Amino acid sequence: MPKPRVLLTNDDGPPNPKDSPYVLGLYRYLTEQMKWDVKVVLPSSQRSWIGKAYHIKETTKGFYFYPKEDGTGETSLVSRSLKPGEIVGDLSALSIFLPSQILPAFPQGSIYPKTPATCVNVAMYNLFPDQFDLVVSGPNLGRNTSAAFALSSGTIGAALSSSLAKVRSIALSYGTVLYPTPTTLFQPAHRLGALIVAHLWENWGKDQHGLRNGEVDLYSINIPLGENLLTDEGPKICSTFMWRNSYGRLFQRASASVAKSANSALAPGPDASGLTQSNTPPVGTPDSAGELMFSFSPDMTDLITPSFSSLPVGSDAWALHQGWVSVTPLRASFGEPDNDQEMDGKIWKLKL
Repeated sequence: MPKPRVLLTNDDGPPNPKDSPYVLGLYRYLTEQMKWDVKVVLPSSQRSWIGKAYHIKETTKGFYFYPKEDGTGETSLVSRSLKPGEIVGDLSALSIFLPSQILPAFPQGSIYPKTPATCVNVAMYNLFPDQFDLVVSGPNLGRNTSAAFALSSGTIGAALSSSLAKVRSIALSYGTVLYPTPTTLFQPAHRLGALIVAHLWENWGKDQHGLRNGEVDLYSINIPLGENLLTDEGPKICSTFMWRNSYGRLFQRASASVAKSANSALAPGPDASGLTQSNTPPVGTPDSAGELMFSFSPDMTDLITPSFSSLPVGSDAWALHQGWVSVTPLRASFGEPDNDQEMDGKIWKLKL
């Protein structure tokens, strides 16, 4: 089977050792080790928890990003020659990263980050039309197991965006198991992630209700970054279904100082820093009784560390809990309750 032409995106933004430590390494593995044709379009900053949202009232403005070996880099409004220390890719000017930002149509002139789903659609239909066979979104900093996380995930949202355009799509997430995650686990994770992506590309599943030729719309892969990545046998890989769970409060009332701090550093993936009730961001006292200010301050304890007995056997969270890799086929649609009634029974007889 021919090698795919790949669009790589994420919701963590351009390479950054803190907020986006994985995308450059996966890009290099796909291009240098697997010799795949990969183009990259990323949001300009961390955009977790944004789902499949699009910017529809703003004008899009893109920047070129030139990565360095240490994972940092600099942006440029126009394509330019490489500087010393910048990574030289096989694709010349197209091997650079192209984070995209939003220039609002109103006169303030501030620049705001785009969403991952917007990046994908702009890339597919404006920057590189008809040039992609496969979209890979990730690797996300943190897991995207379970419905509660998946429905909020910008990583999965980007893959949904491309799958709705009838392009094979994969969301790839690295679950944080050790804090901080040893950098020695990065390359084994990239290798394993790339191998799973390649296997799916060559053995894409069937779904009679799929949007594209009766195929599975998209996959969600979750790789826990544990020490078993360093063993010869590696972690087990399991085909799974998505755990249907729920969450409660995500926000708390905040003071102006806390709100400003929260806005300047958006939360990364769900388990990126071990976010539980015991170490949620500080919550201040309202500056005045009538002021409505709230900061993202969730209690993730039951979502990140649920009891094993509460997890359905065969679910993505069940697999991750054991240190296994989960591979979950998904449809680009909302789930519906079973309804086997005949059509006559589905027609309402409501007296108006």
